[in-house]
Formats: sequence, structure tokens, C-alpha cells
Amino acid sequence: MLYNGIVLPEVWPPRDRDPASRTPMPVPYLAARPAVVPIDTGRQLFIDDFLVEKTTLRRTFHTPQKFAGNPILKPKNSYELHGGHRPAAAPHSGGAWYDHRDQLFKMWYMTGWYGGAALAHSRDGLTWTRPDLGIVPGTNHIPDPNPEMRWGMDHVRIDWWARNEDERFKRLHFYHKTDKGEGGRVHFSRDGVHWTASVAATGPSGDRNTFFYNPFRKRWVFSIKVQATDASKSRARNYWEHADFLSAVRWKKDDPVFWMGADDLDPPDPAVGDPAQIYDLDVAPYESLLVGIFQVHKGPANSIAEKNRVPKMTELSIGYTRDGFHWHRPVRTPFIAASRKPGDWERAYVHSTGGVLLVVGDKLHIYYSGLSGDAPNGPDMYAGGSTGVAFLRRDGFASMDAGDTEGGLTTRPLRFSGAHLFVNVEAPQGAVRAEVIDAAGKPIPPFTLQNSVAFTGDSTRQRLQWRGADSLAPLAGKEVRIRFQLRNGKLFSFWVTPDAEGFSRGYVAAGGPGLRGPVDSSTGF
Repeated sequence: MLYNGIVLPEVWPPRDRDPASRTPMPVPYLAARPAVVPIDTGRQLFIDDFLVEKTTLRRTFHTPQKFAGNPILKPKNSYELHGGHRPAAAPHSGGAWYDHRDQLFKMWYMTGWYGGAALAHSRDGLTWTRPDLGIVPGTNHIPDPNPEMRWGMDHVRIDWWARNEDERFKRLHFYHKTDKGEGGRVHFSRDGVHWTASVAATGPSGDRNTFFYNPFRKRWVFSIKVQATDASKSRARNYWEHADFLSAVRWKKDDPVFWMGADDLDPPDPAVGDPAQIYDLDVAPYESLLVGIFQVHKGPANSIAEKNRVPKMTELSIGYTRDGFHWHRPVRTPFIAASRKPGDWERAYVHSTGGVLLVVGDKLHIYYSGLSGDAPNGPDMYAGGSTGVAFLRRDGFASMDAGDTEGGLTTRPLRFSGAHLFVNVEAPQGAVRAEVIDAAGKPIPPFTLQNSVAFTGDSTRQRLQWRGADSLAPLAGKEVRIRFQLRNGKLFSFWVTPDAEGFSRGYVAAGGPGLRGPVDSSTGF
């Protein structure tokens, strides 16, 4: 049984996925939900009906707002301009993180198309500098430790849980072809600047591979690109997991299982008409679930893009999983779209970053890269890579909304060990109240609507209280439901915590200012 009450089958990961099928992925935990949902881990988001028993509220899905100052990083120095051919200053899946030890935003990015890597720093996540790293004098350039390998679109992440400081930073050189076959290489670093030579080789794979740590199950997971034989869905993802990182790296040919491909709900690009494909999948733990950014490829084929000297069309969509494997993808319109306009820095080929998102106060920062196709030496399908950021309200993927008429939402049976109910709510012209009810649907005194102190305002961390009660501690461990009443507002999430300041004990993806590690707690762990 997982932290949220979901019981996994004995055979895991599932091996029944059909790579040739374009039927949307089933989500077993939504079809057969747990009888009682433990909610001690993280904020509880309304991205699906996992927590909802009944409601008169309307669910709305939201997309991030792109920063008006984009691009925040674009090619400007010699190694980024790449001799005028395929310039780039773009992380792709490289990695964007907040390092709480140094109190710095850090971004690893590609300099020119496979021209090497570099590391940028920022104090606010918007204005980025190129520090002198002392390797190539006067630059932030990081040459590859193996000269025969081209470091470019590599995947970099901070390992919050590393026991060995020399392994705190991990990098996957996603593609390397030798006489022994094709695959990736992994490297370690103490500081994210000086890297070991190859520590281990991955199992067989194509390009565009990523990995992440699933803290809910304590497993390292590799998202592996595969080329299916079915030309209509030639790019898809395989899945491989292991509790030990180096054991996870060294998969054998038949170890990974088929995970994800595009399906009938992924629309083709109207200008191209080719069936959609899943080009990449970056994943991060956020609060009480895993968030995935899907890079959806919409064509044209490489040969056509190369001939026409235009970048391929890829855009980013969003998905969520509560068991770590089965994805709920409720919206197929782009989460972050390409502009499609010639001359724009994000015309096409939009990529997510390793780490997926950062928590910056009341906002989420979602970094991404795009290609213009333009270069001093002429247009090219892989030219003009730059970096941007988009903002979303914290927990703001979906909200449950009410208008002038007060609406309600009753949760499914819950169990918690905390004492304080918090909500993320936007109701400056409205109000939210709550009551706790028993298995028979009766309010439990004093936690009734009549005693509930209504909140009017806009807060991503607001404690709800009742007259005559200091905390919910008397209900800890019991099976209860929470009934929310909302007028003129949006309810994004709720959680019950032992901490009066509202720490959720959930995960915070790639971190952020004020956080001390991977968990929203006073210690960061």
C-alpha cells in the first residue's frame, strides 16, 4: 500500500501495455479508489476525482503565463553562438534547480547544438549570470570529461538524498554510440561543475532519455526513449526502476517495460497532419503526487524539417500520476505552446527541463526552451535555441470553482494525523468555510459550518479555523470527510498538518527559495 492508500499489484511495473495501441492509458486508481485516503503527505490537489465524493463546484484547468521578459537566456558568447551554425543557450532537459546550500538558482544548458554545456546562476530565477567556473578561464563553460563524447542535451539533477557528497549531482549523458552499441553514460559531481569520467553505462536506448527519483516509493526511475516499429507512433517511452541508482542505470535489453505513447486524444498539428508522438517525459514529485511534462512531437519528420530548414514542432502537455506509472492527462491542449511564428525565439521545438518546476513563493517557475530556427549562417532545423520561464500559481494546475451561488465539495473518506486544516484559495470577493463530517454524513461538533470562521481573501497557505476548537487533533486517526462551502472563489488544494505554520510535508520538485530541501517542512527533509 502506498502513502495515499493505493495498493499496487504484485507484478510491478505493469507489463500489459500495448505499444501499438492508441487507446488512452487507463488509470486503475481512479476506477477503483481506496476506501479511505491517508492525506499525511503533501497538499491534496484537485487535478482528478481521487479525493472527491460529490461536488457542485466546477473544475477548471489552468495553464502558466509566460514571462514578458522572455527569453531569459539566449546565445551571446562564442561557444553559445557556435560559429554561427546552430547557436543555442537552452537546457532542453538539462536541469533547472534551486540549490538551497548556495541559495542560488542553477541551470545547466546546452551551448550550441551539441557544443558542450554551461552552468548559469540566478538570485531571483529571472536574471541569469554566467559565472567564471575556472575550467575554461573567464567562462561558465563545462567541457565534457570524455573528449570523445559530445555533451549537449544531457539530463542533470540534484540528488537531495545522496549519502555520498561526491554523488550529490547526477548527470545522464543520454546518448553515446560506440562499437559496443548505443546507450547512455552517467556521471557524478560534488559541485555540479567538476564531473567524473563515466561512472557507468546504461542499458540499450535511443536519445532523449531522462531519470528521476520517486520518493513515494524510494525508486530511481528511467524514462527511456524507444523507436516503435509502428511509423504512426515512432517515438514513445519505456519505464525502468530500481531502488539503487547504479543498478537502475545498468538495465538489460528486456528489463524496461513499455510505458507511454501518444494516443487518440493527442491532436495532430493542423499545419502538418502527422500523428502525435511522445518525444520526452520529464517527471518530478510535487506535494502528494508526481507531475509529468510530456513533450509532444507533432512533426514534420526530421528529413522534411531538415530540407525546409525549420525546427520540428513539439509542445508541452501536462500529466499527473498517484501510483508512479499510470498517467492522468485530462487536458491535451498545450500546457506550454510554441508560437509558430517565424522569427520568434520559441517558434517550435519546445522542451521541458530536468526538475520540471520550482516553488518560488506563491508561484511555480516552469523553465522551458525553444528554437527559432534562425542562425547567422542561415536557417536550420536545430538553430536558435533560447530559454524562457512561465509562471503558475502554487498548486494552480486545477481549481474547483464557485460563482455567486454557494457551492459545495465533500471529500471521500480521509484519515490524517495532523491538527490544522489549510487551503489554497482565491476568494477576494467571496468566502470559504469547512466542516468535518462522520461516516453517516453528520457534522462533528465543534467542526461544523456554523462554527467555521469564513475566510475572504487570496492565499496559497490559509489556515481554516472553528469557534470553540483549537485544532483537529481529536479527530486524528479517525475516518472522516471534509465538506467545503465556497462562494465566488477558486479552491486549489487543501491539507491537514501538525504544523501551525502550514508546512505540508509534501515534495517541492526542484526546490525554491526559503525551502531547505526536497520537502515542505521546517527541516526540508
